Amino acid sequence: MAEGLQATLLLVAFLGLLALRVPVAFSLGLTAFGWFLAAGVPPLTVVQKMAVQMGNTTLAAIPFFILCGEIMSAGGMARRLVDLASACIGFVRGGLAMVNILASMLFGGISGSSVADTSSLGSILIPMMVRKGYHRDYSVAVTVTSSTQGIVIPPSHNAILYSLAAGGAASVQDLFLAGYLPGAAIAVSLMGVAWWIARRRGYPKEERVPPARAAGILVGALPALATPAIIIVPIVTGTLPAHQAAGVAVLWAALVSTFVYRGLPLSEYPRVLVATGRTSGMVMILIGTAAALGEALTYLHVPAHLTAALTSLTDDRVLLLLAINGLLLALGLVMDMAPLIVLLTPLLLPVVVSLGMDPVQFGIVLLVNLGIGLLTPPVGATLFVGCAIGGISIGEATRALVPFWLALVAVLLAVTFVAGMTGWLPHLVETWGQG
Repeated sequence: MAEGLQATLLLVAFLGLLALRVPVAFSLGLTAFGWFLAAGVPPLTVVQKMAVQMGNTTLAAIPFFILCGEIMSAGGMARRLVDLASACIGFVRGGLAMVNILASMLFGGISGSSVADTSSLGSILIPMMVRKGYHRDYSVAVTVTSSTQGIVIPPSHNAILYSLAAGGAASVQDLFLAGYLPGAAIAVSLMGVAWWIARRRGYPKEERVPPARAAGILVGALPALATPAIIIVPIVTGTLPAHQAAGVAVLWAALVSTFVYRGLPLSEYPRVLVATGRTSGMVMILIGTAAALGEALTYLHVPAHLTAALTSLTDDRVLLLLAINGLLLALGLVMDMAPLIVLLTPLLLPVVVSLGMDPVQFGIVLLVNLGIGLLTPPVGATLFVGCAIGGISIGEATRALVPFWLALVAVLLAVTFVAGMTGWLPHLVETWGQG
């Protein structure tokens, strides 16, 4: 059977299983196993591929990052970061929306997860915003869109996953450094939209925090703010690999949450560990089954065929990059981030490299694209969490999200076509290290 027809049947089988509401991980695995059996490849080969992918040392950082986020969520760090953000920017029009975005920037840069960000900060800020007179849909929209910063700003476990899927073409260090400017651009663009809406609707300002009290808030938040530095600095300097730095961060977060902030008693740790195990298991099985399906696609030479097909459409680089972004946004509507990273990176990376895009830049483009997918129905996990906390329907949230989506798309286009947004800081650090 021709490779193109086999690849089409694979896609149809996978989408059919999704339509039957089979979980994504099982849909990926069943499709891969079915093809390998039909091709006469021993099932053990598929299992070995999954084991090799899930057993990669670099992936050990992901459970540690998830555990770190769970500890911080339960340990009082989120509240202190909200207080710090309020002292910094709460006095402008729509102050709590600005606090929400800045707090997401700080907390997302620690947890690395948009869902954890929305769960922790949303449970504090959404009810607070509603009490102060903000509309529920606006409060949810600000919360879920600002949480995308945690996907881009390091430490991001999705960046680690991309580095692995890219076969080392983009290092974790460079991806972490490349995420800072796009993350800041997301914050600024969302603040602009939030302020514009707040000004039109007459949302309130918060009272200015006296300097002495602001200094006390900053001191209280320093242990929380130190967490990302504990992760990032050893990785960037090459002192520790990602999984060891993440382990140190877990220890730090546990000490701070239990003995400094006293927000996480020892009796709560079993619950935190169970939650971490559940989330980590879901992520790892998605990675393994996506890798198995990716192996089948590689057997069928889909990456080469896709590159040829896309480049045959047009030789205009701008149009091709726009088409790839459109494809990523569309796929983000129906699939979760982790399997898409594992599946799409080997397929699309050769295409964008042939167009002159650096693998690190494409990594951030991919993360921003798929981060937007987490905010869109029908499978936007972050959107669902925000709606559950805010007590509104997906339809209500979707209408409020439109201007914020536009802001995120604007940042996406900037990251796609302005290489300096992702390349400047890694180049600067590399130059500094050589000097």
